[in-house]
This record gives sequence, structure tokens and C-alpha cells, in this order.
Amino acid sequence: MKTIGLIGAMEEEVASLKKQMTETTEMNKAGMLFTEGSLWGTKTVIVVSGIGKVNMAICTQILVDEYNISALINTGVAGSLNNRFDIGDIVLSECAQQHDMDVSALGDPVGTIPRMERSVFYADKTLLSLAEKACKKSNPDIQCHIGKIVSGDQFISSAEKKDYLISTFQGDCAEMEGAAMAQAAYLNQVPFLIIRAISDKADNSSHMDYPEFERRAIVHTINLLKEMYKNL
Repeated sequence: MKTIGLIGAMEEEVASLKKQMTETTEMNKAGMLFTEGSLWGTKTVIVVSGIGKVNMAICTQILVDEYNISALINTGVAGSLNNRFDIGDIVLSECAQQHDMDVSALGDPVGTIPRMERSVFYADKTLLSLAEKACKKSNPDIQCHIGKIVSGDQFISSAEKKDYLISTFQGDCAEMEGAAMAQAAYLNQVPFLIIRAISDKADNSSHMDYPEFERRAIVHTINLLKEMYKNL
């Protein structure tokens, strides 16, 4: 039986999903609570990773080692780097890359992971297609985009940094965890997908009420996942 590893960035989102699980068991490891059970008929392990790439990498490896995960899905929020992406829209990862990996002083381009055959990690095409169809069907009030996610242990809040991420990495949205899961998934040969709700323009220009955004983002993400799970 397939087992989905579902990593959430928001406690509220995870709480809403856990309420819909049955036959649950829990495990604490590395300061993280892993909840295993059945979600909409599919065996799933839900966990909050914590903020940053190290937390995400540890979380992903525990899921792989302890639960024999068949696919990894990470949900959360991101800042838009693409003018076509509005606040509240959903972005699905075509690929992901770390933007703060920098050994350019040794001759490698910024973003290159030394001694690895790749530094840009591509999401599973089947998961991506299922998620895109599910989002369009379940969330007709917002736009669903496919794009490149760039991750770093930095909160992006300046126009200068935003322009840098666009020109250097051709990023579509920026956040702090996704590329770490992508790399861990790649190394373990596990299919993955990153789902991000756009929370801001990554330049401190947003004036939307965050609690209201968060509520909508949780609803849209859960709608997407529930529809997607029908075809997993």
C-alpha cells in the first residue's frame, strides 16, 4: 500500500487535516510529531517540519526511513517572484533549487551544490499533473500556476533581493524549505511535489490581512489535496 508523506508548514493546516484522519498513531522524533493514519482512504503520515532547510531535510529523511514513504508532498506559503502570480494563488513546483548555496568563489555558479550531479530538482510529473487538475477543479476562484521554487534560509523582503532571485535563478516564488525536501527526495529516489500559496510579493508591498490570507490558503490547499487524493 502506498504511503504519502505530507509535510505542512502551518500548524492550523495540519490540525485541519488530522481531524479528517482515522486510525491514527503518533511518534515524536527530532522534536517533530509524526501522525500516521488514513486520510481520505490513503495511508498518510502528517508532520510539521519547522522553519528552514535543516528542519525540512531532517523531517524528510525521518519520513523516508521510518515510514517507507511512496511520495512526498510539502504545503505552505511563498512570496511571489512572478508578476503573474497574485496573492492567494497556488503555485505547484515544476522544480526547486536552493538560492543561498554559494561556492562561486571556487568557480561554481551560485546555486550549484558541489560534487552533486544536479542542483535543480524536478517534481514528479504525475503528482504535478494530478495536483494541477485537482486545483483547477476544486478552487475555481483562484489561479493555479506551475513554476520554479527557490528556497533559502532567508525571508525575502526587498525589491533588490527579489530582482536577484529572478535574474539569477529564474525563480517564480521564494520560500524557506521546499528545495531541501526536493534534494532529500531526489537522494532517496522518492517522488515529490511542493504546493505553495502566494502570501506576498516578496518585497514588503503586501497589505492583505494575514489571518484572512492564512484562512483562505488553508481552505484552498485542503480542497486541492482532497481532490488530488481521489486519484493517488
